[in-house]
Amino acid sequence: MKQQRPTSLDIAALAGVSQTTVSRALAQSPLVSEDAKRRVLEAARALRYKVDVNARKLRSKKIHTLAVLISEDLDNSENPINPFFLPLIGSILKYAGQQGYDVLISLQQKSDEWGTDYGFSRRADGIIFLGCKDFQVYTHLFEYLNEVGDPWVVWGVNRLDCARLVIGSDNEAGGYMATRHLLDVGRRRIAFVGKHQPEHPEFRDRYRGYCRALTEAGVPIDDALRVDAFLAREDGVAGVDRLLDNNIPFDAVFCATDLLAMGAMQALHRRGLHVPNDVSVVGFDDLWVCSSLSPALTTIRQDTEAAARALIDGLSALIDDEPVLDTQMAPKLVIRESCGGLPGLMAAQ
Repeated sequence: MKQQRPTSLDIAALAGVSQTTVSRALAQSPLVSEDAKRRVLEAARALRYKVDVNARKLRSKKIHTLAVLISEDLDNSENPINPFFLPLIGSILKYAGQQGYDVLISLQQKSDEWGTDYGFSRRADGIIFLGCKDFQVYTHLFEYLNEVGDPWVVWGVNRLDCARLVIGSDNEAGGYMATRHLLDVGRRRIAFVGKHQPEHPEFRDRYRGYCRALTEAGVPIDDALRVDAFLAREDGVAGVDRLLDNNIPFDAVFCATDLLAMGAMQALHRRGLHVPNDVSVVGFDDLWVCSSLSPALTTIRQDTEAAARALIDGLSALIDDEPVLDTQMAPKLVIRESCGGLPGLMAAQ
């Protein structure tokens, strides 16, 4: 008589955990504790269990495909994708493959009916949204998806009422850390270059962190040092030019993105100012190019690998009708040459 193959239920019984925990442990999910993973793997080895991916797909109604929809964030037809998303997409593809998912990727314009081609047509089990240039533009689409009930998760938008699941960095903590570091190196006239309005919640939170650090240090918040700018490098150039043309004194610039910071440094160089001797500069994102600039850019790092794991694990839980929690991940301050001082890395406090 042929011996029956062991199942995940057998592993669960031997390891003393649930079947869901077995599935996640075998997929190396960070949602499972190291102790539980160890017990599951030991039980699997003892039972000589092997994962049969094809059989698992046949038993499930899921098609094991995720859709990643990317907002066309930049007003630049040649570079329509926010460069921060490129390493994030790479991390999503890598981790999704490890979890047994295929990934569909689509660049979305604001006129598109986001998600409608993926949920109803069953081209994907769930949807990951990256990027919201203007939150108000996408509000009706978010409301529609919530009514339909398809599993979906959004990156970055710190509006817990907009999505079934929100994953993002603690942008306020990042803004605070950047400004606190500038204060610590002796700067007091710190300009903010970026968006601060409610329809741009990620950047607004970075501005709130900036304001909190100044207030704690007893430094008045000067609206003349707040420069409205969006994402592109050219916006950073224009923002610093406005400060200089209006004869507004400043000794540091905190930019809401690395692209803005690159533009700010370019403008300062063109006007004969030295970074960091005359003006310190800090960005946000830690794009790969930051360490190659001259001077290398001090910035706030968002962990794209941790973000990818959180997005996919959270979406997988939604697909399986499991409880999920919105997540804010701690950013890190990466200290390089553009501020002065010694290079290093500081975790969020």
